[in-house]
Amino acid sequence: MSTRGERLLTYLILGFFSLVALTPVIGVLSTALGPQSSLSTGFTLPEGSPEWGNFADAWDRGHFGTYLGSSVLVSVAVVTATTVLAVLAAYAFALMRFPGATVLFYLFVLGLTLPQEALVIPLYFDLRELELTDTYWALILPQTAQSLAFGVFWMRTYFRNSSPTVIEAARIDGAGTWTTLWRILVPMGRPAISTMVVIVFMWTWNEFLLALVMVSDESHRTVPLGLAFFQGQQNSDTALLAAASVLVALPVVAVYLALQRRFIEGMLTGAVKE
Repeated sequence: MSTRGERLLTYLILGFFSLVALTPVIGVLSTALGPQSSLSTGFTLPEGSPEWGNFADAWDRGHFGTYLGSSVLVSVAVVTATTVLAVLAAYAFALMRFPGATVLFYLFVLGLTLPQEALVIPLYFDLRELELTDTYWALILPQTAQSLAFGVFWMRTYFRNSSPTVIEAARIDGAGTWTTLWRILVPMGRPAISTMVVIVFMWTWNEFLLALVMVSDESHRTVPLGLAFFQGQQNSDTALLAAASVLVALPVVAVYLALQRRFIEGMLTGAVKE
């Protein structure tokens, strides 16, 4: 057992690094609540009362309502499609035997090594030929394909580490492949699935390069792209820029907080074992 001094040292170290991690967050919030006429940034306290109206002004001037709607649509579609397809493919690779399974799995894993910058230009021309640019499909389909590489790798690890006795008991009770997957393994694997959902959502929400190349219509812009255009228009108003940054980051923080317990459990265990 650890001594009281060791626990105190641990708390001091954790507190120090927590303060370091929160430093930029505090700086952005401090700037966002300052007066719009001020050019100061960082940790200076707002003069007078906090300017909560900066968030409303940034929302209206930057058209973030439209951008947030686009980002929510794309993120929900990508996360949903990735989760369903990754669970199905990973279950097949982990627990089923069929010709070419190893080769196909390594083809999926190869997707983790391909840089997006090397693919985005030929992908643009392919989607333009299909008349999909300036549509949500130009954002949903490529990001689903990119996320599947990680999703299949992650969920295959969970399925391979699942308790064999539970699967055997289900088969003895007459459960088929479909029932075993959706009625037993998926409920048991909620921490692993939640971790994948949070990571894929974060990647999709923060995606900038693909949106920049594929979308020129303002009605289809996502929030990272909208924030970049807003920065070009308001480059001298640090309070509005900081307020807009907070608005863009809030959904990711909300999703993480909602799934925090299962996310941490999935990162630590990755699977449910007997």
